[in-house]
Amino acid sequence: MSESKPIPEMNSYEEIAEFWDTHSLADYWDQTEPAQFEISPELRRCYLVAVEPGLLSRVRQAAHARGVSTESLVNLLLEQRLHEIESA
Repeated sequence: MSESKPIPEMNSYEEIAEFWDTHSLADYWDQTEPAQFEISPELRRCYLVAVEPGLLSRVRQAAHARGVSTESLVNLLLEQRLHEIESA
């Protein structure tokens, strides 16, 4: 088995997403190491909110184009809009 290339330095989630969208972890497995972490259930909560199907489709497409999750984009858009409303 030949030695794999080193995983390049990446500075943003977008760079990370672009890299792993076009590369296989199997090619870099020898460079991984176990990680231990705990996720506190109090950190995030899930709320069900009705969203029009067409709007959800647009949000999903926009999130995919930016290399982020739909949830992350929705949170960002809500935060930005609330900031605009609160600043007015």
